[in-house]
Amino acid sequence: MKNFIIIIFSIFFTSGNYSKAQSVSQEYDIIIYGGTSAGITAAIQSSRMDKSVLIIEPSTRLGGLTSGGLGQTDIGNKQAIGGISREFYQNIKRYYERPENWIWQKREAYQHGRSFENQDAMWKFEPSAALEVYKEMIAAENIDVAYKQRLNREGGVKKQGQEIVEIEMESGEKYRGKMFIDATYEGDLMATAGITYTYGRESNKAYEETLNGVQANDYSITLRRTVSRNSVYHNFIDGVDPYVIKGDPSSGLLPFIKEGGPGIKGRGDKGIQAYCFRMTLTDHPENRISFKKPESYNELEYELLFRNYEAAIGPIEEMYHYGDPLVPWINSKMPNRKTDTNNQKGFSTDFIGQNWNYPEESYEEREKIIERHRNYQQGLMWTLAYHPRIPQKVREVVSQWGTCKDEYERADGWQQQLYIREARRMVSDYVMTQKNCEGLKVVKDPVGMAAYGMDSHQVQRYVDANGFVQNEGNVEASVPGPYPISYQSIIPKKEECKNLLVPVCLSASHIAFGSIRMEPVFMILGQSAATAASLALDGKVAVQELPFDLLKEQLIKDKQVLTSQ
Repeated sequence: MKNFIIIIFSIFFTSGNYSKAQSVSQEYDIIIYGGTSAGITAAIQSSRMDKSVLIIEPSTRLGGLTSGGLGQTDIGNKQAIGGISREFYQNIKRYYERPENWIWQKREAYQHGRSFENQDAMWKFEPSAALEVYKEMIAAENIDVAYKQRLNREGGVKKQGQEIVEIEMESGEKYRGKMFIDATYEGDLMATAGITYTYGRESNKAYEETLNGVQANDYSITLRRTVSRNSVYHNFIDGVDPYVIKGDPSSGLLPFIKEGGPGIKGRGDKGIQAYCFRMTLTDHPENRISFKKPESYNELEYELLFRNYEAAIGPIEEMYHYGDPLVPWINSKMPNRKTDTNNQKGFSTDFIGQNWNYPEESYEEREKIIERHRNYQQGLMWTLAYHPRIPQKVREVVSQWGTCKDEYERADGWQQQLYIREARRMVSDYVMTQKNCEGLKVVKDPVGMAAYGMDSHQVQRYVDANGFVQNEGNVEASVPGPYPISYQSIIPKKEECKNLLVPVCLSASHIAFGSIRMEPVFMILGQSAATAASLALDGKVAVQELPFDLLKEQLIKDKQVLTSQ
């Protein structure tokens, strides 16, 4: 069986022929929908616990964001990372210890090249390196993979009582299983199975929080200064006019500015923190694809960017108090002269307010949203690199960069994977909240640790009381230390489903999810979900009936970190 799987992977990754995923007709112990980082660790753990396992991946590429551009590992305290998650980062280090993997740069020239020599793992990597490591880890196990198979979201989940017995794809393929894990960023299997979920932002009152709901600036009309800790960062310079014709409201708002104010502070809404592509850029001439103006380019969509630069008082290097003083990005260096490039400042790669409908939309509409994000970001990069209204100092920096020829399947060097920072979230018997993140509540059934601060990107763009443009939704609040995540938060209510686990779209409030939603944590929760599924199968019990002491014993045996002690 193992040799067969290795052959399948060899054919898939060398031929590039993604037209037809292999047909799988037999029943599996565990079926994982979504080949994200969580899905991969869940599959590996299932195999190691001697369970037959299938990953169903809707796209042509495994790894989700970890192989899709997010090479700058966000976690906080790395001692909280254990199990297969840490094993992955240890394998990344081994990958870069091989001289043949330094193609565009010598290892000693990489600025972080020495930083991992005295560590057991490496935390910065190219997407292609992550994909290769995942391939190697999967090839060592008995794991089947079906590519290009999307769940039929209209009745594609067959249940008997409170148990899923079969799922059907849009292609008509049907897969029968005993346990199911939804490892997608969207929570499609969970939603189609009839599990209670939510999306957007709860009000602060819902869970007695302070960082949920609308987080607009407390902006003084007299002092014209921000006095709130939220939505302070990644916002506009004072005085940026929002109207097509400056000072003329009758000319209409510029694109992507919401009519009306931001809403009442702390109130809930269906706002989603902004998405973007985590760009993999390079400045190596032989591997660089220069930024190109998209055919749909509309200069008016970047007018706020121009005005933000023009509003600067003094040298543009003094525009911002932190980060890159010139360019609206965080351009983190990865090996081989590549980057993980992320959003920064008031007008950047985040396409603010343009993703609110994404969680519930059809596949076709989601693809349109993804393409719209890509076109916006392609236009942004061309503008920063070449538009005459951008300061020359900025153009000189950005034009040295471009997408990579050797990272993704698309000829233009752009990835398929959009950074879905949040979508649906399950509502189970236990909801992780701000109090868990802050250590005010500590769960008694931990299946992993989170350690990143409570983080939300901007959610909407609006006109403030002064008549200037503002962004709303950014939260950057620290946590006192690593904190445990409840087992109950990754399983549904028993009356809804007894054989489903949800390690990505877990049960958490908007702001708690903003802390938990890091790729290493998803890997941790994927492994724990598979452990629970395997033990529940062995004991012939529902996942809600699994004795936690039994689960805890196995997690510790498999080197999961469950406490900060």
